Amino acid sequence: MAYSIVMPALEMAQETGKLVVWRKKEGDPVAKGDPLLDVETDKAIVEIEAPADGILAGVKAQEGDVIPVGQTIAWIVSPGEAVPTESESPAIATGRHMETKSSPSPAAGATKPSGATPAATARISPKARRLAREHNIDLSRVQGTGSEGEILAEDILALAGAPASQSGTPAAAPAVEALGSIARLMAERTTQSWTTVPHFFVVREVPASALLAAREKAAAEAEKAKGVRITHTDLLVALVARVLVKHPRLNASWTGNGILPHPEINVGIAMAVEDGVVAAVITGADKKNLAEIAASRQALTERARSNKLRPADISGATFTISNLGMYHVDGFSAIIPTPQAAILAVGSIVERVVPVDGKPGILPMMALTLSCDHRVVDGARAALFLNDLFTTIVEPKKLLEW
Repeated sequence: MAYSIVMPALEMAQETGKLVVWRKKEGDPVAKGDPLLDVETDKAIVEIEAPADGILAGVKAQEGDVIPVGQTIAWIVSPGEAVPTESESPAIATGRHMETKSSPSPAAGATKPSGATPAATARISPKARRLAREHNIDLSRVQGTGSEGEILAEDILALAGAPASQSGTPAAAPAVEALGSIARLMAERTTQSWTTVPHFFVVREVPASALLAAREKAAAEAEKAKGVRITHTDLLVALVARVLVKHPRLNASWTGNGILPHPEINVGIAMAVEDGVVAAVITGADKKNLAEIAASRQALTERARSNKLRPADISGATFTISNLGMYHVDGFSAIIPTPQAAILAVGSIVERVVPVDGKPGILPMMALTLSCDHRVVDGARAALFLNDLFTTIVEPKKLLEW
């Protein structure tokens, strides 16, 4: 039996995926679960596994191709089995998948102008079209800089953010640092979120004495029983997930027409990798105990740092935690990863002078900053969530099983 390999949809509203590398060659035997290819999406580069045993055959896409979601790019067949025939499908665009703007055909004998292609006849990437809509940019004013005059996302972002020179002539471009795939994707995603989501921020400082004690107790028991290491992030994932059960609006998304609640609580964890940040996901975090959360987080960290993330590792997050405490950051405001409605930024635990029973005392304190999408969450809801999280962190044993 033949199994088709299609460009997977790894994210909401994903239209295309870029084939980064084939892990197997045509004619190679593969086993179910073997790494088959790497795909680049708007979030990260993920590793796609073979869905069955067999022989890789009928490869239609090359490394660097950008392919529409759902299009067949290869087959896994049994030894001696022929590659199935299929109906005509959209062509794969080498390097980029493009849409074409409808426009009159050029007059006979017309010559192609030199330099950038006019927008009236240029092809436009889906991402460029979306960015132009978000930045309210008239595409007729955009000069495409693609190899064949295509209008790219970079052209829209440059027009949206680059100041025009006073002389009207573009200034010479300064040397820039080349970005890796993850850093470039992070830049595009954060730009999109910051310019389209109405952010607001709520801050609360929390005494962390009980959290520190809880981590020591849980770490000792988990390492002894299952050999896993408990971190402050693991504790926060467990506590935040359980508080989210009582605050479903923080676990929802804006759809453009209204608010979409999510039935599952999947907590994303922002992880630093070599050239950027990825958000790996702990699914069903409210139903996992600390040891299970720690084991999942540890496995995700290892795969992220070795560039072996799976599609499920970065999909479906409904709320994100970004913890920079280990970098000695007192506090910060994080950008919401769309389509989520909120992200929690966690600072370091630092001893501060605070009132204790009416007198000055020294306690370990931790700053929490909640970034919210005002279309989904109002200030009162955000404050109530932080208040409940405050209470839970001060007395974590009430919600956690050891």
